[in-house]
Amino acid sequence: NAFVIFRSVSSVGSEISRRVKTVSAPPQRPFRICSHDRSVRKGVTAGSLRELIAKAMDALFLTGIVSLVLEEDGTLLDTEEYFDTLEDGSVVMVLEKEQKWNPRKGVLSYSLQQEKPKNSRDIARITFDVYKLNPRDVFGSLNIKATFYGLYSMSCDFQCLGPKKVVRSVTMMNIHSLTKK
Repeated sequence: NAFVIFRSVSSVGSEISRRVKTVSAPPQRPFRICSHDRSVRKGVTAGSLRELIAKAMDALFLTGIVSLVLEEDGTLLDTEEYFDTLEDGSVVMVLEKEQKWNPRKGVLSYSLQQEKPKNSRDIARITFDVYKLNPRDVFGSLNIKATFYGLYSMSCDFQCLGPKKVVRSVTMMNIHSLTKK
């Protein structure tokens, strides 16, 4: 008898690969920033809280430590998670050291009661904000924000035209009406 011995030969190989995960930048979102006294307002876009802080400091020519709060109610903006929940176009106030948020003077806010009872929620809150995009504008712009049950909110921004655009539009309407005759 012949014995045949089979040897199994196994080949062990290893492959080393390096994967580089490229993280794409988060999408840019629009924000309006303002100084602590609301005298300076600018528009910026940012994809993260860090980027918003950096762009706000650049836009307002600030150095040092700053904090961001929502302009409407002073809520501190300090986490990426909260940043991600902000609506596009939110107004963010930039505060330097020793500066504090104060409610806006002249904003009309109506509610059913001045002081609400402790365990209650607002049914509706409506805020009217009148502002000018340019100090030379003849007409101001109007922002209306309505919040229902503290959960659902909607806003409408009526931006009025500057004096040049108003004159140009009126002239164009006059020319158009004269050519129809």
